[in-house]
Amino acid sequence: MMVSGTLRSEWIKLRSLRSTWYTVASLFAAGLGITALATASAGAEYAKATAAERAAWDPTSLSLKSFIVAQLIIGVLGVLIVTSEYATGLIQMSLTATPRRSRLLAAKVALAAAVAVVAGQMLMFAAFLIGQGFLAGQQLPHVSLGDPGVFGAVVGGGLYLAAIALLAVGLGTLIRATAGALAALVGIVLLVPAVADLFPAWMQWLFTFWPSKGAAAIFSVKLDPAYPNPWLNLAGLYVGVAVVLAVAFAAFRRRDV
Repeated sequence: MMVSGTLRSEWIKLRSLRSTWYTVASLFAAGLGITALATASAGAEYAKATAAERAAWDPTSLSLKSFIVAQLIIGVLGVLIVTSEYATGLIQMSLTATPRRSRLLAAKVALAAAVAVVAGQMLMFAAFLIGQGFLAGQQLPHVSLGDPGVFGAVVGGGLYLAAIALLAVGLGTLIRATAGALAALVGIVLLVPAVADLFPAWMQWLFTFWPSKGAAAIFSVKLDPAYPNPWLNLAGLYVGVAVVLAVAFAAFRRRDV
């Protein structure tokens, strides 16, 4: 099967799953819902803020705060692109139709990247516009896409979510079970950052590009002194994801199924 045929086949499988559309719908419902809640109640928070807190006020970051939940939901989509076939046994038929395993997995990775980039960017732009609308309605400091650093933060947010989806594809390929892959993803994006201070000093450099830590600095316009180069941090996240995918490709080629 040619590359285009493999991609078309994977797309048909993905769009035929109800779980795909449920996951995408959940991504937008949860992401935009959290944005609305966070920005609609921002007036009370701003009224109680100190002068220093008002100086650090970042309307862009506030609008994009939903990434904390969105990264998990888009990770579910990335995991299911692989593990749904293991759960149903369809993976054997896929390998029969596409004996070149690298081509099959590459098609899944390309499809995950395309869907995640489109969905991630749509979510980030929608969240930004909705969030700024709520802030403006409360006469709070707000920004537009044309303000310095704002467009980059929104686009970078979409790229961050795409990286998480690709990471999820790699984890799904390695673990081959939905529950196990999701548990690993939650550990990586939430649990490890939560206990980052417990790691020895020689390992702290890892967090400059870790999900929900250094890489998440891309969502802010006002730079965190601990992570002053958000695009470099995001690039580091992509390097880490590439390593996971490389290991996944190697494992996928060598396993029986």
